[in-house]
Amino acid sequence: MPARTTQIAESADGAGGGAAGRAAPAAPATPAGRAVRVGRALGGLGASCHPLPAAAVTLFAAVLAVAAGHGPPGVVLLAGAVAAGQLSVGWCNDRADLGRDLATGRRDKPLVAGTVSAAAVARAAGTALLLCVPLSLAAGPLAGTVHLAGVAAAWGYNLRLKATAVSWAPYALAFGLLPAFVTLGLPGAPWPPPWLMAAAALLGAGAHFANVLPDIDDDLATGVVGLPQRLGARRSAALAALLVLGSTAALVAGPPGRVTAYGWALLGATATALLLACRRPAGRLPFLTVMAVAGADVVLLVAELRP
Repeated sequence: MPARTTQIAESADGAGGGAAGRAAPAAPATPAGRAVRVGRALGGLGASCHPLPAAAVTLFAAVLAVAAGHGPPGVVLLAGAVAAGQLSVGWCNDRADLGRDLATGRRDKPLVAGTVSAAAVARAAGTALLLCVPLSLAAGPLAGTVHLAGVAAAWGYNLRLKATAVSWAPYALAFGLLPAFVTLGLPGAPWPPPWLMAAAALLGAGAHFANVLPDIDDDLATGVVGLPQRLGARRSAALAALLVLGSTAALVAGPPGRVTAYGWALLGATATALLLACRRPAGRLPFLTVMAVAGADVVLLVAELRP
């Protein structure tokens, strides 16, 4: 991290969150005032956990668990473990990025806006991570270890790897291991088919490139030079599209038997949507398109994996 950014981050920590600690006026010391403070903090925590990706990944895991044959208790357990892991990753990400977000004036971030303190986000991240461990292992030793390896990869991205040329690798690993977490929790602990793990890994890597696009300039200004930042917005958008299209192709062509009409339609629609989204690589459209493709892929998975 550059010296300027480090100084800002240290200043934020030393002042109880720096700008984050001063931005929101204190509510009166009354029951109503305390309720306002609690509500503000909870809202800030909710916004700083990256709720859309966290909810999407948790829903994907739950649907995959149903399709793979888990009963209701197993689905709830798996979804709880994934949710805890995703919350820990989201809060860790915002806390780790506080110095950079202050340097670039990211007022859309709750920590910068002052709606929640840095200490509260750090505690929430640690608590969610601690909760993730027993929930993951409750699905079975091997399944739990696989999931925790994916969560550890995501934390590694937040704390170090996002500023390196292998910034894509934690996403590919964490997403690629998610289907294994689901199937290894079944009787006999079967591994998922290779095409499914490959599709998930490609989708994760594509999501990384698409998610970084709006922030490339700010990242470069604060010393974050992952692979998307090195490639630039246009090439990263094109690579994101190819990776996500490859993910859909693996889902369509991987299972035995003939490709269904839905599979062909999904492949064509994915290619068209990604082509249109990549015409504006600087905005959120490519990432939102990836999320939409992932949702369509889930429908295909449910049809292919039903016991």
